[in-house]
Amino acid sequence: MENETAAAANQNPTGPMLAVQSVYLKDCSYEAPKGPRIEGNWSPQISLDINTSTNVVAPDMHEVVLTVTVGAKQGEVTAFLVEVKQAGMFVMRGLNQDDLRRAIGTVCPNVLFPYARVAVSQLVTQGGFPNFVLPPVDFDQLFARGVAQAQAQAAQQAGQAN
Repeated sequence: MENETAAAANQNPTGPMLAVQSVYLKDCSYEAPKGPRIEGNWSPQISLDINTSTNVVAPDMHEVVLTVTVGAKQGEVTAFLVEVKQAGMFVMRGLNQDDLRRAIGTVCPNVLFPYARVAVSQLVTQGGFPNFVLPPVDFDQLFARGVAQAQAQAAQQAGQAN
């Protein structure tokens, strides 16, 4: 991957660039209060929460963290709760503010999600539960929805200020 990054940087050292430096598991937790001893047929209600955060590590280096939290309840009983923080270091150079936000909100999570999906699946299976695979996530749609909500809030606040 380092050779690809170096080659990309050498092709156009002053143009916009987004490159993956590394992908790593930053944090994870797994809780199963009763273990896999759940009574009745296994048909859990699944909750899924996904968040993305970023830290600027150096002028052109961002750490992006995708946090995936999955809960499973069988009736009123919590079967398991899993949280995975999958992170990556990304070189981002020459991007305007809109492109930078889009990269952090869509491109980076699309790179990180498959790793988080595997980590969640392994934790659930190692906990004694049936195989569990997260459904695909459309980060472009989530990002567009977030932008639309922010614009609606800004318009509403501007209307209240007048």
